[in-house]
Formats: sequence, structure tokens, C-alpha cells
Amino acid sequence: MKAAKTSSNVLIQGESGTGKELFAHSIHNHSSRKDKPFVAINCAAIPKELIESELFGYAKGSFTGGVKGGRPGKFELANGGTIFLDEIGEMPIEIQAKLLRVLQDKKVVRVGGESVFDVDVRIIAATNKNLYEESKKGNFRWDIYYRLNVLSITIPPLRERIEDVPLIVDSLIKRINKRLGTYVMEIDGKVVSELMKNNWKGNVRELENVLERMINMCGKTKITLEQLPSEYKGLRKNNLATKDYDHKSYEEHERELLITALSYFEGNVSQAARSLKISRNTLYNKMDKFGLNA
Repeated sequence: MKAAKTSSNVLIQGESGTGKELFAHSIHNHSSRKDKPFVAINCAAIPKELIESELFGYAKGSFTGGVKGGRPGKFELANGGTIFLDEIGEMPIEIQAKLLRVLQDKKVVRVGGESVFDVDVRIIAATNKNLYEESKKGNFRWDIYYRLNVLSITIPPLRERIEDVPLIVDSLIKRINKRLGTYVMEIDGKVVSELMKNNWKGNVRELENVLERMINMCGKTKITLEQLPSEYKGLRKNNLATKDYDHKSYEEHERELLITALSYFEGNVSQAARSLKISRNTLYNKMDKFGLNA
């Protein structure tokens, strides 16, 4: 709601499937631009060769087979409204340089053209990467990172807000019913309890897929344990204190434990070794064994 009250750029960060675009829509719909266009573009889904023309458009005669007279890009189409740059971390570095001009001057030049178009656009970007770390590695421009990261929103993964599952389930069932033309009106509390035990690596997107599968198999107005897929029954929360030991081998669990410790201590081998109660040399040997690096 605070982000919606301003025109500052917003950077939304979170794992895949947490609902970043939903937040972007919400910011736009509560802003003074709500009656203007909301234009979304997935920077990871467009071929490297086409992303520049998608963003900035192209002038007449720029491409063989292109639209006669040229075509406006997403920034022009979003003029007066909001542009949502999803998966901004996947944008090629050379395109980032051209994005900088739009961020600085609010002006766009179409590919192959000379005319300058003024654009009044509010920018909301989203990523499942750590752009700060990507900038340190040289994969993302610092000047763009700081211009985008004016207002920062981090959406926690579903496993860290598991108490939200019942509310999200109710909302998703209504959405799926509308899309499929089904009439499932209720879900057994035991099913919800089982869903709350899952780790949800795919976040809300995974939960929606499971619910859609159950609704398709239901054939009635209430979802019961009978429709719950077997892989979601009898699970326990998967965290550092309680590991969900299933069919994985000992070595697979050992590798995951090493990754968890190294990630938690941000690559500090000494601290990770102390937490695992093994020597640094032993940890290095195990890292070599599993092809891991700090």
C-alpha cells in the first residue's frame, strides 16, 4: 500500500511461484495509475535477439517481415501506466545499458529509428535472483540495480508463512472453479492439515497445481483425503530441525546438509564445519566429493 502511493520504482524479490506478479498488479490497482495500462513482460521468456524490440519497439523497415510502419514497444504501450519487468535478472547485459536511458530520461528510441518518444511509466521489476550478488559478479549493472531498488519488497516463500495456506486454498479453489467451470465448494479440514505439512518448494504455484488436480478428480462439491495425491500424505515440515527422510540415499541427505550449512553461513567454511561438528579438512573433502564450492 505504501508503494502504491508513490511513483517510485519497485523491486520485488522472491522465489519462483510466490506471487510476485500478483503484488505488482496490486500496487498498480491501488495507485493513481490504476485506470492506465498495466503491461507485463517476462525477460526470461523472450529470445535475446528479440527482447530489445519487445521493450523499445522498432522503426519502419528495421526487420524483414516486420509490421508496416514499425511497432511500439512495451514501454510505449505502458505510457501513463505501469510496466512490470518480470525476471529482470535474466535481461542480457547489453540490453540493460539501453534500459538505463529509459530509467534516467524516460525516453525511448525504437530499434532502427531516430525519433525519441517520451514515456511516463512507473517501473516495477521482479526477480527470483539476488540482484545485489548478481551485480557483484558483473551479471547485472549496479546503476540499474540502484535505480530499480528504490522500494524493495521481499515475498517470503510459502514454507515460511505456512499459516497462510488455508486462506490461499480458499482463494485458489474459487479461482480454479471459475476457470474450469467446476463447483467444488468445500475442502475437508484433514486435507488442509496435510497441505500445511508440506515444504512447498514450488510455493503457491505448486499448491495451485495440486488443488487443480484434486478438483479435476473430485467429481463432487467437497475435496476429501481420497483426492489428495499420495506424495502429499503423511509429510512433515522440512526444516533444519526435522528432516523429511524419504527414499533418498544417505549420500543425497549428506549433500543437502552440506549445502544447507554452507548457504546458511554464506560460504564461510569454518563456521559451516563447526556447525556440522567436523573439521575444515573433512568438510573440504566432502565438498570435493559432491562437487560443491563455497
